[in-house]
Amino acid sequence: MASGGPSESPPGEASPPAPEKSYKQWERFSAWVQAICIVTFDLELGQALEAVFPSTAKLSEEDKTNICYLAFPDSNSGCMGDTQFHFRYRHIPHDHASPSTSHSKYNASASVAALSNRNYLYGYVYFRQVKDPSLPRGYFQKSVIVLSKYPFVNFFLTVCRMIAPEFFDNGSLSIEAAIHEIDHWPEPVTGEIVSLPLLGTVLQAQIPGDISLGNASILQSICSTAVIPCVHLNNLFSCFSNCIYHIQLLWELVLIGEPIVVMASSPETCSQMVHALVTMIMPLIYCGEHRPYFTIHDTEFKEYTKTTQPPPPIILGVTNPFFSKTLQHWPHIIKLPEPANKAGVYTQYEPFLLKDKTIVKKLLKGVQTNRPEEVQSALLRRHLLELTQSFMIPLERYMSTLMPLHKNISPYKAAPSPWPFRHEAFIASLDKSGPQLTTGIKGNWEGLYRRFFRSPNFIGWYNTRQKAMNEKLQVLQLEALSEADLRRWVADKQEVEVVDMLIKIRCKLDKCKSQNVRLSDNVHRQLQRRMEEIVCTLPEDLRSVLEIKPS
Repeated sequence: MASGGPSESPPGEASPPAPEKSYKQWERFSAWVQAICIVTFDLELGQALEAVFPSTAKLSEEDKTNICYLAFPDSNSGCMGDTQFHFRYRHIPHDHASPSTSHSKYNASASVAALSNRNYLYGYVYFRQVKDPSLPRGYFQKSVIVLSKYPFVNFFLTVCRMIAPEFFDNGSLSIEAAIHEIDHWPEPVTGEIVSLPLLGTVLQAQIPGDISLGNASILQSICSTAVIPCVHLNNLFSCFSNCIYHIQLLWELVLIGEPIVVMASSPETCSQMVHALVTMIMPLIYCGEHRPYFTIHDTEFKEYTKTTQPPPPIILGVTNPFFSKTLQHWPHIIKLPEPANKAGVYTQYEPFLLKDKTIVKKLLKGVQTNRPEEVQSALLRRHLLELTQSFMIPLERYMSTLMPLHKNISPYKAAPSPWPFRHEAFIASLDKSGPQLTTGIKGNWEGLYRRFFRSPNFIGWYNTRQKAMNEKLQVLQLEALSEADLRRWVADKQEVEVVDMLIKIRCKLDKCKSQNVRLSDNVHRQLQRRMEEIVCTLPEDLRSVLEIKPS
């Protein structure tokens, strides 16, 4: 058969192999999912791991124990039928190496609310409990768990909702089919709509890019019905519908990193509420600990139930009635509606800000007029976004004043460091550039900022901004170096100084590459030329040692 015909053209072309051929088996699967687990109830062992897909997935014994305990509702007598929820637990990576390329690349461009953290795993659970007289206990109890490093709650609960019923109806072959399809998905990318085939359906999902103060409006654009809306966000109004009057109080508690426990009758309710709390201060990242579903078997159980010391900055979701006694010393308790408990927010906290009644009235009117929950959630999300922006803009503005002036950046000296953040100097700036410029909410903003300074959220925000500023200064210094006249500079320099300059330029370029610092191709090419220019001034033996040859 002659080559070159229409059906034979691809093999005949000298083109690179198809992208999927350049990946190892399960490499793209692991870019999205750590493993898919099946947990069942064993009469002798209790909750036991029945299967792991793919079979090559690496899970430690501690991982397996955590997954088994978290895979079933604490008190599943009331969870008949199908229940979905998610959990999060500490995970020790097996290789102790740096994160995979796909995770590093994704994190470099992802929004703070959707970052991958290799030290934690999320479990997305589909639990089924139905009566079955043929079984010893009279019930069929089994869970399908999708494990991932990503907090894509909306997305992975959808994936699990597609996989689990197929498994219950058709057995493990359906999961084998699913994992092979996932292994052909493109790597997670931000800002683009990706099509992801799964069991006869094509999912369309969009992972948000950088949701910062400058482009927070992306929150509205990503919530499209054509895709899985907001892969990392849930139905905010549904979660807070029983505590609408306390929305602003809860926002303050989360903002300043106060310990909060959510008590509910089902893991579905408590895990959704914890996730709603964590994301209510977006675009600011919540830097405290959070456990959407926490049980008495958790390794941190003793630490969190101690009465001899204050609880750490953490948000816990619990369902076991035992916690109503062991955590009664916690300062802030949210009880969600259930037969035995009266719903409400139990706290002695005095808010710093006066309550904004406008949003409460707007949401209550929506309830009276049967406004769709999606619209209610969008209204609430926008209100919280604007409130967080009003709080953060003065901090961002002050932080920008700590950046050294461009004229102080020399191509021949190390890049300068940002000026230190001085709390009192920031407080003094509030009179002229405080939140009053962007919001009508009154109150003790200064007191709220002072509490915020003591929280992990401030430390996380400041470290992120300082890192970004240092990277910017490094780039500016390299740009200045790329435009400098190094031939004139070397004229009166010793060989050792010239070699030192070459090594420094090379190290800076390597550092930019390893830390995913965005350096333009033009600057990179210019720096290569600068190195070639000054290497000509060195003896041949030094050139060979430095492995730089002038073009």
